[in-house]
Amino acid sequence: MSYHLQRMTPADAAETVRWMTRQYGFDSQEVEGWVTHLHFNWPMSVKAVDEKEETIGLLNMSDYRIEEETTAIMDERPELLSQLNAMKYIAVFSFIVAESYRGTRLNYDMITSLWDDLQVYDYVFIPVMHHLKTHGYWRRWGAVEFYRDEMSVYYLLPLSSRAKRMAAKLVRQNA
Repeated sequence: MSYHLQRMTPADAAETVRWMTRQYGFDSQEVEGWVTHLHFNWPMSVKAVDEKEETIGLLNMSDYRIEEETTAIMDERPELLSQLNAMKYIAVFSFIVAESYRGTRLNYDMITSLWDDLQVYDYVFIPVMHHLKTHGYWRRWGAVEFYRDEMSVYYLLPLSSRAKRMAAKLVRQNA
């Protein structure tokens, strides 16, 4: 299985909407609104393309804020939100790999292709809907749960020493 990775541009928006709609079953107009208004960071997003130039994976990154994903945290854990927002972060908005490439190195290659660029951030914010199977995947990368609501579990993947200290504190609190 041969593929190459490339950084995305706003020209990839329509394809992103199609992939997210197909993968998650969301309304395409709603997804289009997210892609348009939730601060997608196209230069930090990655597309995997096979030898036929067919897309086989999308890792969409966003600069949207935690409170744009879960408004409940503002009322339930305002001090935690304040601490998290005091650090610099980027979010994994969506990470989809074609069925035939799941269980291969593709997802690892996509993330590691960004790794050096991610080092300017304190952490990566990763929301995962409860019903998805990627919770263990992100925990294996070192992501730590910091909040949950009725829709999702919210993780931070610590990169800086400051975020690693916060992650260790969260682990102790959640134990």
